Amino acid sequence: GAWGCPTTVNNVESIAVVPTILRRGADWFGALGRPNNTGTKLFNISGHVNNPCTVEEEMGIPLKTLIEKHAGGVRGGWDNLFAIIPGGASVPMLPKALCDAVLMDFDSLKEVQSGLGTAAVMVMDKTTDPIKAITRLSRFYKHESCGQCTPCREGTGWMWRMMERMTAGNADISEIDLLEEVTRQIEGHTICALGDAAAWPIQGLIRHFRPLMEDRITQYHAAQAKAAE
Repeated sequence: GAWGCPTTVNNVESIAVVPTILRRGADWFGALGRPNNTGTKLFNISGHVNNPCTVEEEMGIPLKTLIEKHAGGVRGGWDNLFAIIPGGASVPMLPKALCDAVLMDFDSLKEVQSGLGTAAVMVMDKTTDPIKAITRLSRFYKHESCGQCTPCREGTGWMWRMMERMTAGNADISEIDLLEEVTRQIEGHTICALGDAAAWPIQGLIRHFRPLMEDRITQYHAAQAKAAE
């Protein structure tokens, strides 16, 4: 802890809203949002939007409304949207089809197999290579692993190296299933949540964009075969 002493770590976002709750009352705060998802949240919106920003909004606001109201919309318009990571680097990305109607709260995002996480909204337009984007996150989690837990220590490096090959297409289609199996062996098997955070983005990529991964691999091997002629 701080100065070598036991330390209580408080969430600044939670502390910051306390004065307003005391002034207006708990009933007022609890009336915001939806049942089981009440109050407000700080949303950080970054990526391919016209006005990146951090805003406080009511829980349960539609993702599309959040981006268009506060961030000036997606660069090139909503139809140029490719995918969004709705809750920071640790949660699975969502394709545009799910982003059209999803609400920004815990339950709604859980229903589409993602999560609110830190509410850091990362917007990707159609210029994005999703495989390369998730590979970058895999590299980050490999670097951040403290090495204490074997599944995370060994698994994050293995996933990153595999994702590097997937980005180039230098893999076999059967390895996509192997990659997902490894994420399941890491998920839930570490002391802290970093192992989960490293696994979930890859799971989301495979869940929604497996055809892109397969096409990348097919194109790579076709190019290699042609070069060998």
